[in-house]
Amino acid sequence: MRTLILSLLLLRSNAAYAQPQTVYFYAWGGNPAVNDYLRWAARELKAQDIELRHVKVADIAEVVKQLTDGRSNADLLWINGENFHVLKAADKLYAAAEQVPNLAHVRDELNWQTDFGEPVDGLEIPWGVGQFYLLSCQACLTGNTISAEELLLYAERNPGQISYPKPPEFHGTTFLKALLLSLSEQDEVFQQPVSAVDAEKLTQPLWNYLQRLHPLLWQQGENFPASASEMRNLFANSALDIAVSFNPNEVQTLVNQGRIPAGTQRVTLGDAAITNHHYLAIPASAKAKDAAVEVINFMLSDQAQLRKAQLDGWGDPAVVELSGAKTPALLPVAPDFHASWQTYLEQAWLERFQ
Repeated sequence: MRTLILSLLLLRSNAAYAQPQTVYFYAWGGNPAVNDYLRWAARELKAQDIELRHVKVADIAEVVKQLTDGRSNADLLWINGENFHVLKAADKLYAAAEQVPNLAHVRDELNWQTDFGEPVDGLEIPWGVGQFYLLSCQACLTGNTISAEELLLYAERNPGQISYPKPPEFHGTTFLKALLLSLSEQDEVFQQPVSAVDAEKLTQPLWNYLQRLHPLLWQQGENFPASASEMRNLFANSALDIAVSFNPNEVQTLVNQGRIPAGTQRVTLGDAAITNHHYLAIPASAKAKDAAVEVINFMLSDQAQLRKAQLDGWGDPAVVELSGAKTPALLPVAPDFHASWQTYLEQAWLERFQ
């Protein structure tokens, strides 16, 4: 009898152990291609007895606040920039980097160890690359780059045909950064915190420039597209001559999907594209840390990175050196600003133009 009971207990224990571990992955849910990719990843991870649940959020900052307040069930996050700074300062992240073998295959040229000027310190793992640039109709902007002054000349010749997303929308704020880099001769100062420099003096050329530009914009600068996707729709319908993107491959993916005209060009605003990385991170409060580490390692596998980079899907560039496949070259790189510039620029813009 004792042997039978022990056998039953062992079977029950083994059955419980074999249950898939659930990983609650909090990530932006606003891109159908990203959502499709995560559904594919969830199917693949079932073979590792992991149930990946994509918890779709409109703004990851909401989850960051929940984590700092101690009321979130997140096991994995898709974050970067200001949200990373907040969680790092609050000591709310788990240092998982040393437990991710595939991190060794990350491309050497990627400066992922700092995120908007803040050392990563093993608290987040690079997942993809973002580079800011303009989409341009074939007969509009010429060349691969355009300066702030050249863009102003284009607006003067083609009034009402350009715009940018309204800050604090992320693409809109990055548009301001790109203009500022083009207008400035002190690019390195923007890697420093706002409090360490004379930000008012450094940004005055930008505000002067926008005073000249805004009357030439779509709807005379009285209104702005609410998002990059709205701006892209205006571009696709020829209401605008430009749109904005943070995905180096998006021109080709959108053309392939018939969402923008064939012949759309990729043009860098300034000499180089503002570049940052997006990351995966595990909250210190996560209940499924080990399984979340396995998810991250899978996301950095050749299989997952190749799938993510496919031009008929998400098209997000690979961050690893792909075995037996050519890794596309990036645009010339301009490091993103220190995170403290984000709020400063947004507030200063709103005070002046709203």
